[in-house]
Amino acid sequence: MRKVASKSNTTVSNRAPRAKTPARAGATRASRGALPSGRGKIRVGFIGCGGIARHHYQQLLDTKKAEVVALCDTSQESLDRLIQRFPEAAKLPTFKSYRSMLDTVEMDAVEIHTPHTLHFRHAMDALDRNLHVLVEKPMVCTVPHAKQLIKKARDKRKVLLVSYQRHYAGAYRYVREAIARDVIGPVHFVSAVQAQNWFPITRTWRGDPKLSGGGQINDSGSHLVDIVLWMTGLKPVGVFAYMDGMGARVDVISALSVRFNNGALGNFSVVGYTPQGFYEQIQIWGKKGVFTIGPGLTYEHDGQREDLSGQLKGYGNPDRNFVDAILGKAEVESPGMCGLRVIQLTEAAWESAKRGVPVKVKA
Repeated sequence: MRKVASKSNTTVSNRAPRAKTPARAGATRASRGALPSGRGKIRVGFIGCGGIARHHYQQLLDTKKAEVVALCDTSQESLDRLIQRFPEAAKLPTFKSYRSMLDTVEMDAVEIHTPHTLHFRHAMDALDRNLHVLVEKPMVCTVPHAKQLIKKARDKRKVLLVSYQRHYAGAYRYVREAIARDVIGPVHFVSAVQAQNWFPITRTWRGDPKLSGGGQINDSGSHLVDIVLWMTGLKPVGVFAYMDGMGARVDVISALSVRFNNGALGNFSVVGYTPQGFYEQIQIWGKKGVFTIGPGLTYEHDGQREDLSGQLKGYGNPDRNFVDAILGKAEVESPGMCGLRVIQLTEAAWESAKRGVPVKVKA
């Protein structure tokens, strides 16, 4: 048995707002509890120790408020690489079975860095053991799973945070705040393009739909879908999608035309077969102005073009937010609801591409 450890009123202007980092811009209140008085750092177990786990490990160390207490991965090579990067991790217990780790080691939280279709079971089992959960993107791969997970975290009064790191970056926070303040007026069109030499990794688990759940739209494309929805506050109501696997078993190239709840239209273009490394641009048109992200951030209005790149301020990262939310010192900036919104659109896009017809996005 595992032991149980003891928005402000602001005059609206068409000029670019001064950059600031809203302390809780669009954050979601999560029920949580601080650690018992006198306890030390938050104890975190890792489920999945591949490349992204090393990034999270460093960010947790940087908080000075958390420590990794156990590692789990079915790949000894992944465990070895993490330990090589962080020699102090050699002292930690390692496991092949995540359930054994959860049942054996005292901890307060887990971080999940496993193949996409495994996220749901890993997160649910952790919540059943009253642990807080940070999960890599995409949160889950079906709408029912997303709803179940959100409800479980709410019922358990635990933090559920999706590692959508763009929520913490200056450009995206700036645009979200400006749209909320009606700086560009009602949004009526969005264009989002992501190009990445993604196809080669279809030779890994990402090319196996039983593990990946889908292709690039469900991988790095998940970030693109999430950040557009988060910045604009729009909800997709319908989508017509074309997809091409370029010979792979999952989608590699995707073209989505979307209608939003306010009548706005948008295009998402995800290109996973390209000789270039990585390219991305997002443009958001309102009746009074246009924001363009990538490269930098520009704002066009009244025949003027402002470069706002020098004004941007970030706000930490998902791991820092996770720790602070557990301690009751911050709201969750990338909550489970964002994961639900993403899979609602993604699932509808898959259905549209399969059937060749427009599909309603289910609530």
